[in-house]
Amino acid sequence: MSKTQSLKFARVPHPSPLPADKRAALLKNPGFGRVFTDHMVTVRYHESQGWHDARIEPRAPIPMDPAAAVLHYAQEIFEGLKAYRTADGGATLFRPEQNARRFQESAERLAMPELPESVFLEACDLLVSTDREWIPDGDGSLYLRPFMFANEIFLGVKPSSDYLFMVIASSVGAYFKTDAPAVSVWVSPDYTRAAPGGTGAAKCGGNYAASLLAQAEATKHGCDQVVFLDAVERRWVEELGGMNIFFVFDDGSMATPPLGGTILPGITRSSLLTLAKDKGISVREERYSIQQWKADAASGRLREAFACGTAAVVTPIGTVRAPDGEFTIGNGGSGARTEELKSVLVGIQRGRTADPHGWIHKVF
Repeated sequence: MSKTQSLKFARVPHPSPLPADKRAALLKNPGFGRVFTDHMVTVRYHESQGWHDARIEPRAPIPMDPAAAVLHYAQEIFEGLKAYRTADGGATLFRPEQNARRFQESAERLAMPELPESVFLEACDLLVSTDREWIPDGDGSLYLRPFMFANEIFLGVKPSSDYLFMVIASSVGAYFKTDAPAVSVWVSPDYTRAAPGGTGAAKCGGNYAASLLAQAEATKHGCDQVVFLDAVERRWVEELGGMNIFFVFDDGSMATPPLGGTILPGITRSSLLTLAKDKGISVREERYSIQQWKADAASGRLREAFACGTAAVVTPIGTVRAPDGEFTIGNGGSGARTEELKSVLVGIQRGRTADPHGWIHKVF
């Protein structure tokens, strides 16, 4: 099957969807990743058949053999994107084709079959359309989780011959559960997220599993997130546990760590690079050491820092803690440049402002 071929999706109606009053009660304060919609999408793959048996059906547990390959060899990848309610009652996705392409790149790195972009997009559109009543109003959104895992029943170190692609959806509010004006981050002294030649640029579960102990350490030190340094010299800032990072300087310029196989190529990151350049802001993709970060914060050269990603969107960083002490960035809260870029990005995502780059994908 080509990367652009489509499949015909069978539709299996839900026999008893959640009643409207119970759904409305959940949507008042959904939190993040706890409230799930009525349906899911499944598409199967076998090396002898290619992609087949595409369907949207009631959300339900997955039957799984204890020898399923994913449970032993961790062939698993995923994506994350959001559907937004528009003023006219419709729904949009933000740059979903970029998620589809990154999904293919992750699959290639983990020796998995590449899902055609058209199938990825149709699966997301179909789930959003079917579960449209689950899209929260206001600042909420419908978070989509496409994922794929190895499903062959065998024990042996080789790529699976059988896979299952799925999409589920969750009604969500804010990612961070804090009223603080900015988040705090812990610089991990002992753990790294990814090494050259590894899977750092792939969106796979193993990367996130490897970050959990460091994140627990961050929480122990009163921080919201962990920030990882490079695995070779242990001095260059790479990214947070699940977000990319930007720095804003006193001359108005910005910088972000360069991609190179150890950092996830974030779609929010890419969008912010474009939006900053649209505004004439000088943006450098260059290495930035933890020592320089501390020195620039102390001297005032560094005015702002922020994390970015699909879930957290744009989140200011106020405090950085490490075993040898802590330092504050700017006034410890958000900054003008952070808020400016966030406003432009969110405005485009939610259809409130012009979309000069054609990023918005209208679902209905």
